[in-house]
Amino acid sequence: MQQSWYVYILECSDGSLYTGVTTDPERRLHEHNHSPRGARYTRARRPLSLAYQEPADSRAHACRREWEIKQLSAGAKRRLISAQRQKSR
Repeated sequence: MQQSWYVYILECSDGSLYTGVTTDPERRLHEHNHSPRGARYTRARRPLSLAYQEPADSRAHACRREWEIKQLSAGAKRRLISAQRQKSR
């Protein structure tokens, strides 16, 4: 069975954004919010909410897309989040 990978963006309590990759966005959100397995950056900015997730074909594709998203400005990331929210309505 092939594992699905996702790129995700979390919104932190201070309004900043954190981007990462995972096979399970909900589990990873829980780890960021409630365990020491969360990234050092997010541990100081709890609570966090899942603002965006995008499926990827493989871990390599997810990591490449994560890098692309991290190169975007905060405004461009927020537009990406907004566009996904508009599609899901």
